[in-house]
Amino acid sequence: MTDDLFRGEPEPDEPASVLYQHTVLAQTCLPYRDPGLDVRVWERANGSIRLRVEAGSALHPETGEWVQLGLPYGPKPRLILAHLNAEALRTRSPEIEVEATLSSFIRRLGLDAKGRNMRIIKDQLARLSAASIRLGLLRESRAITINTQIVGTFDLWFPKDNRQRVLWPSTVRLSLDYFDSLQRHAVPLHEHALAALAHNAMALDVYAWLAQRLHRVPVGRPQLVPWAALKDQFGWHYERTRDFRRDFLTTLRLALDQYPSAKLKADERGLLLRWSQPPVLCRRSAVPKLPEPEPPAEGGEAPA
Repeated sequence: MTDDLFRGEPEPDEPASVLYQHTVLAQTCLPYRDPGLDVRVWERANGSIRLRVEAGSALHPETGEWVQLGLPYGPKPRLILAHLNAEALRTRSPEIEVEATLSSFIRRLGLDAKGRNMRIIKDQLARLSAASIRLGLLRESRAITINTQIVGTFDLWFPKDNRQRVLWPSTVRLSLDYFDSLQRHAVPLHEHALAALAHNAMALDVYAWLAQRLHRVPVGRPQLVPWAALKDQFGWHYERTRDFRRDFLTTLRLALDQYPSAKLKADERGLLLRWSQPPVLCRRSAVPKLPEPEPPAEGGEAPA
């Protein structure tokens, strides 16, 4: 059975409503669930793009010992990154006062900025701050690797209440390598769309992926992304493709509710992508993206 998912036109955007994701992180994924402290490395690939995240450690201010932190996972680090990216691009500075901006951002998303939810957000921000990131690109028989940390400098402290013992950066400074790359490879996203998808990590990933992907499809040359490629990108944790496909289509509809201009079609082969206006119409929509292989012929298979 064919599932048609064609949509209409986007609406103009106010700059304050625009968030950003790095194009590499829009084409790959962080973990959806906590892989545990024993898992220290996370790797994903999509076409010529490679992502490697290594969990880090932070110095305890009271004991002077290094404390192991886990990998960032779930929807929270995706939202945090979009916020940090937007703040850095708006202020044109890699240094961000998190205390002054994060709580208000969380409230704008409709999330509780207190209690357990805020402790989770603080924990995920700490994991992001300590993690090491490698961005890889395969191009013309060469392998280009960028070794960086999204956050180059961070100030951590422990709450005095042991029941809320969570690492919490009050000020973060994006690494200059990441900040420079972000200015050239930022994908604009709607804040209200991220708010609507704030509890669903896969839906956030699908929305960001479509935002950076659809406007790069050549006009009149639709590209097919097969189910195997979609499963590898979004459903690596599924054993059966049919289970992934069922859940992915449900998630896709959530993402498309936030991207009404998206033009695509789901069938037995996969997703047939057609050129679409990006969900956010702003200057950064035209920022050049990382190089990628030549597009296939009409209806040909393409990496996700």
